[in-house]
Amino acid sequence: MKYARPLVATAVVTVLVSAVIGGLLRVGVGEALLGSDAGAAVFGRAAVFHAALMLSGFFGTVIAVERAVAARVRWAFAAPALSGAGALALLGGATGLAAALSLAGAAVFVAVHALLLQRQAMTHTRLLALAALAWLAGNALFAAGRGADAPVWWFVFLVLTVGAERLEMTRFAPRKPAAEPALLGIVAALLAGALLSAWQPAAGGVLYGLALMALGVWFALYDVARRTVRAPGLPRYMALCLLSGYAWLVIGGLAWMGTALGCPGRDMALHALGLGFVFSMVMGHAPVILPAVAKVKLRFGARFYAPIVALHASLLLRLFGGVEDAGLRALGAALNAASVALFAVIVVSAIVAARHAARQAPPPKPADAADAEARLAAALAAARARRGDAPH
Repeated sequence: MKYARPLVATAVVTVLVSAVIGGLLRVGVGEALLGSDAGAAVFGRAAVFHAALMLSGFFGTVIAVERAVAARVRWAFAAPALSGAGALALLGGATGLAAALSLAGAAVFVAVHALLLQRQAMTHTRLLALAALAWLAGNALFAAGRGADAPVWWFVFLVLTVGAERLEMTRFAPRKPAAEPALLGIVAALLAGALLSAWQPAAGGVLYGLALMALGVWFALYDVARRTVRAPGLPRYMALCLLSGYAWLVIGGLAWMGTALGCPGRDMALHALGLGFVFSMVMGHAPVILPAVAKVKLRFGARFYAPIVALHASLLLRLFGGVEDAGLRALGAALNAASVALFAVIVVSAIVAARHAARQAPPPKPADAADAEARLAAALAAARARRGDAPH
């Protein structure tokens, strides 16, 4: 396992960069990035499998790493390793192998959550287990050649994971007695909508969209972010990321309903959820999750606001300004990618700043010999007193 984390990290970065370039190619941006014939083939596949790479290959692998760290068992890292390898195989053109590896990774991920449920059977761990099963269902559909149906379950996976983690982080915050039953009812509707979508796309899509909207409202009402948004520093930044993400969840649910009823809103549905909601959660939680998972320190500052503001502004341009104008849609997509890249740069700069601050901190003042001897004598005296010895 010594080399597992660097390899998984390399796979995650490769998949993210390729998926972003593939997404740009889908809206007619980035042809100059294709370069050689080999590059054109790889990024061409990234464009075709953009949703699989981003929702399952990238987010699935990252979340699997986080869960493996929480599980504290070595075999749990097989989930992100298999998932990351599957995403790389997909980029390499080995579609069948990619599907098998991704399916195996999700199966291990489900086993990890079975272990976590044994340790702690609470609402948030049950939701995490449901999210794991949804990832497995999406990957199974992809392996069965039904890739167009897989995003329904991949979004269930991501939305429930975020919801469960917010419940875990805020489980001691006071809530109304009806809050948890309401959440479970909404989750049941979301799962029913996902299941129904396979046989009755219109009815299933409407129910699914309504459930997403209801989840966005539930989070906005009951998340502690409503209070921490008034606090200074990092808590306010996280709260603003979360609350803006919940707004995009409502917009994504509305667009999903419209798409199910025949309106041309698929791009809005997918990217309001995948970029507006999920990436807002990533940007908001990164200053807390990265130190816990990657064992690095970040120095938070006002610069963290730049990418989240750029993300929302570019999404508004893409999803609303680009409804009738392909040029604005392409410009918005390019700025979406730029905001993600800016966030990565700022995270790296925050890690460097934290290390620099640690090096610049004054070393602890050395105690002189007399002080050290006095402390030693006092410790020996205390030990003798506890044993009942007489002083010599």
